[in-house]
Amino acid sequence: MENCKCSIQIRDLSVKKGSDEILSHVDMDVHHGQIMALIGRNGAGKSTLLKALLGRIPYQGEIAFFNPKGEKVEKPCIGYVPQNLVFDRTTPVTVADMLCADHCRFPVWFGHKKEKRERAASLLKKVGADPDLLRKKLGTLSGGEMQRVLLAFALDPRPDLLLLDEPVSAVDRKGIETFYALVTSMREEYHMPVILVSHDLSHVQKYATCATLLDRTVLKSGSVRDVMVSPEMKEVFGLNLKAAGEEEWT
Repeated sequence: MENCKCSIQIRDLSVKKGSDEILSHVDMDVHHGQIMALIGRNGAGKSTLLKALLGRIPYQGEIAFFNPKGEKVEKPCIGYVPQNLVFDRTTPVTVADMLCADHCRFPVWFGHKKEKRERAASLLKKVGADPDLLRKKLGTLSGGEMQRVLLAFALDPRPDLLLLDEPVSAVDRKGIETFYALVTSMREEYHMPVILVSHDLSHVQKYATCATLLDRTVLKSGSVRDVMVSPEMKEVFGLNLKAAGEEEWT
């Protein structure tokens, strides 16, 4: 299978909720192989933009996907890792049930064929998780285990675009490093574009290849460095960056 190569073009995108305009005339481009960090204060519309890309909310404007030849991709495969998964933690659903669900025509309580479990185990290995997790119930997973399972789920089938919405908020430092190393290696291997929502600017500086500062509309977009040292960034966060790249709050 060819590596994923998809570019996203967003033009004049607006989202309203009642009389409130959550996003206003957003223009943004994300090219294959990029990790675009989407940053901004709480309520800036970052998660709303991801929901628009997923087709979960109505919007005005245009979202278009293109292959390397410049041809439109009408139905791209989009992987999504949310900040957290809201569910009843007493549910008896296992990791195997979750990862095999998309490939089964029968209810999960009928069990899973050997090849389906092997595929699920392979996915867990791909994201650095122990295949023994297949037997565990979702409600018993740690934060790091859950995020790896969600990443495995988002990567099958292989996405043309990967969306990460504060994906490591419940993960310890070691787990954070591992998670982003996995995402970076997969971006390099498959050349899929990644849009990362993060409030941790150190993660943005370390892992993103470009950045967009959002506050209901795009205030600044470009290289991570250019965005971080921009007047718009200082106005939103009160943040200056020293020449050596150290953060200095004013």
